[in-house]
Amino acid sequence: MSWRDQIKAAAARIEGHVVRTPVMRCGGFGLPYEIEFKLEQLQHTGTFKARGAFNTLLSGPVPQAGIVAASGGNHGAAVAYAAHQLGHAAHIFVPEIAGPAKIALIKRTGAQLTVVQGEYANAAEAAAEYEDASGAMQIHAYDAPGTVAGQGTCMAEWEAQGLEADTVLIAVGGGGLIAGALGWLEGARKVVAVEPETSCALNAALAAGAPCDVSVSGVAANALGARKIGQICYDLAVEHKAESVLVRDEAILAAQKALWQERRLLVEPAGATALAALMSGAYKPAKGERVAVLLCGANVAPDPLG
Repeated sequence: MSWRDQIKAAAARIEGHVVRTPVMRCGGFGLPYEIEFKLEQLQHTGTFKARGAFNTLLSGPVPQAGIVAASGGNHGAAVAYAAHQLGHAAHIFVPEIAGPAKIALIKRTGAQLTVVQGEYANAAEAAAEYEDASGAMQIHAYDAPGTVAGQGTCMAEWEAQGLEADTVLIAVGGGGLIAGALGWLEGARKVVAVEPETSCALNAALAAGAPCDVSVSGVAANALGARKIGQICYDLAVEHKAESVLVRDEAILAAQKALWQERRLLVEPAGATALAALMSGAYKPAKGERVAVLLCGANVAPDPLG
């Protein structure tokens, strides 16, 4: 089954379980052109990840042992939320760098939570051990067909809402969101992968010719800090010739601040990373090129009203 067919099936499966998030077009941000935005930070638990979680949970039987997931924070919150809504037990493993706001968000779902030392890769190891010992079903944060197809519904939805852009900029961590977009678009629009200079698994993989380990740090590491890009994302990025650009932490924070000051849009650093590529000049559209930015995460730390 093609990715488009998988994404269409996912969209039908999760309808009624996820938010049809709004879109907007506006100028500003010190740029001489308008940008189309998809406000996916308004999705359940503040990120697009509920799409992949619901798609996976609704695709087949769930064992009595329930669900397990490793996460930098956002995926764990989405899986915990989806599991709670569908009546399944969930055990979420997150690294310390997830931060108090995302940890508190997961706790509010009622899921069992284990915080491990280190980064996402360490949480993934602990989750794999729990999966083997308990018989729970693991929902991978980004490198699984059910996850990718679910995330692809975001781009399918955006096109149905009238997306006009020639080029779509998407922040990348492990690659589930951009993989879904690439699978849906099949080269019909240019897709630009935007990563922090200090957490750039896809950029490194494209340079090396295969997924490879990278070190992760920086202001967006708790959302974009995958040590290795997913194989699904890598393959789709190569097939559809995704462009890759890197941005500095200062540019990410400037974009985050601009979204709040100019449009009262509150996003976490990862959510502002794609816009940072335009504001900083890391990606410079050609004359007349229409651009769009996917805003993907709202879980700011510390919680501004926490």
